[in-house]
Amino acid sequence: MRKSIALAVAAAVALLPLAGAARPPSPQPAVAAPLAQTLPLPASASIPPDQLAALVDGVVREAMVRDHIAGVEVSVVQDGQVLLDRGYGFSGPGGRPVDPDQTLFRIASVTKTFTWIAALKEVEAGRMQLDAPINRYLPAELAVPDVSGWRQVELRDLMTHTPGFEDRMFDHAFMDRPEDVRSLEAQLRLARPQRVFPPGTTPAYSNYGAKLAGAAVSHLEGQPYPTLIEREILQPLGMAHTTFREPYPARANLPAPMSPQLAADGSTGYHWTGDGFEPQPYVFVTGGAPAGAGSSTAGDMARYMLMILGNGQLGGATIYGPATAQALKTPLPVEASGAGPLDHGFMEYQLPGGFTGHGHDGDLLWFHSAMVTIPELRLGIFVTTNTDTGPALRATLPARIVEHFYAPPPPPLTGSPALARQAEVYAGTYLTNWRAFGGLEKFASMMVGEAAISVTPDGRLLTPGPDGAQAWVLDGAPGHFRAVDGPQTMSFRLGGERAVRWYPPDGVMSYDRVGPLYQLGVLADVAALALAALIATLAGPAIRWRRAPPQTGLQRNANRIQLAAAALWALAFVAAAVFASSIGNQARLLADWPSPVLVAASAAALAAALASGFALLLTPFAWRSGADEGWGAWRKLRFSMTSVVFAALGFQLACWGALEPWGR
Repeated sequence: MRKSIALAVAAAVALLPLAGAARPPSPQPAVAAPLAQTLPLPASASIPPDQLAALVDGVVREAMVRDHIAGVEVSVVQDGQVLLDRGYGFSGPGGRPVDPDQTLFRIASVTKTFTWIAALKEVEAGRMQLDAPINRYLPAELAVPDVSGWRQVELRDLMTHTPGFEDRMFDHAFMDRPEDVRSLEAQLRLARPQRVFPPGTTPAYSNYGAKLAGAAVSHLEGQPYPTLIEREILQPLGMAHTTFREPYPARANLPAPMSPQLAADGSTGYHWTGDGFEPQPYVFVTGGAPAGAGSSTAGDMARYMLMILGNGQLGGATIYGPATAQALKTPLPVEASGAGPLDHGFMEYQLPGGFTGHGHDGDLLWFHSAMVTIPELRLGIFVTTNTDTGPALRATLPARIVEHFYAPPPPPLTGSPALARQAEVYAGTYLTNWRAFGGLEKFASMMVGEAAISVTPDGRLLTPGPDGAQAWVLDGAPGHFRAVDGPQTMSFRLGGERAVRWYPPDGVMSYDRVGPLYQLGVLADVAALALAALIATLAGPAIRWRRAPPQTGLQRNANRIQLAAAALWALAFVAAAVFASSIGNQARLLADWPSPVLVAASAAALAAALASGFALLLTPFAWRSGADEGWGAWRKLRFSMTSVVFAALGFQLACWGALEPWGR
């Protein structure tokens, strides 16, 4: 109830269904037990294809039923061979079956691996440097503005998701009408984010950073990004069913669109309504192509993984040399102590048995994908889904395969009494740094960016995970933790006697501890009090209609101001509720952000906050009268309490960015 009230006030309830939209990977859930126990293979042994097929078929079909997933593609490679290449379910009207070699699924942020490879090829050729300002490789109109006292953003910052940008997605990242599609260069100019952290210091997943890297390589090569990737990677590998183009009408200021043949093979995205699968419209991300415009098949991604495991070579084609091959398995150092490793843009996956995977996740509204290569096992795994309920399968399948064949799960770890005694060091509310830092989008992203961390009496730390709470125990030095039932590790940065920053295990994120002012529960409580106060305030005149209580002129005017504030707060609440109830098409919500109703809610809240502040200033004067010449003590107390509650809501909403109807 507390959360629903706050969401209604803010109208950011719209973002709750978007939790999986173009976001960074979440901490991986605990690995479940395999469907069937077998003796583990030594790392030098290959997986038997028939056993692999049995395992994957069981895991995927179980997930499709449990999570309501319309379609899935999976490919697994090892020792230079394709062990498995399968499609499940349907991908289009009439129950069109998924063909793993024909049906294109949108791979979202897995696209970034192509971008990082393209950039590393430039580094290998001597045309780019990791520690050089990215502005050196961009046209002047796309240059990142300087900030006094900070160094310039470098390519290594983009690869480690530490450039220090805020992240904005609304109004430009997703377009559901082809006429609104922008080029990469136009979007980088028009949707320039603020620089909010010094480069290299704060992991905060940056789609904008990947776009800059793609634009830099494109500028150096003198070709549009999709053309460059086709020439350098797709065509040499024979990936004929992979594209970074989208199906819009040809336009002079845009890259050539996706071919009709590939467009016809594209999977529809689906939303599970609770009663069935609802097909969703195509969402265009051409303006952010290097960060997430890719579409591919399990068959093509198998070739891509074979190339990566082959250190840049496949079938006589050489995509990159030894330096890049080593870079994709080597973490880049960052100044953010405690942050997880990133291998020149590739994420590291902590897998059962101590094995390390390298690759990337991808989430784009309805599509969820993961690509993981494990050099020590000569193994590559790709999984993709076409339904908004697919993240859990995407997150768990690679670990399930490794666990089943190479590393049965160890016994769960037990909690620590020492941690239970120092729970206050880590327990608290943390807010993601992967968000907007101004305007209505700041408010919306703060509404869904909070993480509550707690410590159980038996000494286990609980953090949010995709499938609920994930449990951790202390692992060595203070601030370092290991998952109770999996191989993941994560850490905190300590400041004084308390943790001040949380680094989840994915390596691309950080959360800062926040006080009551920025906690969603506190906002909900204040909003609930304000709702009760405005009802009482607006009901007051009706209750007092037949009698005119004595009051001074100043008290009369103060009462009128408070009535106006209550009416404006009521209007803001109603507008927010109307906005929340009208949300249907998520793509339209993102493309048309902010809607006129949301702007009206923000404007009404701003006016209400100003009126509330004025009423609060008049409160001391309202007390300057005796009982015989003005309000009695109870009336004065009610007026004062209402003024404080209204002003408190206005102040908190202002800190959250909700009172900026002029800002997106």
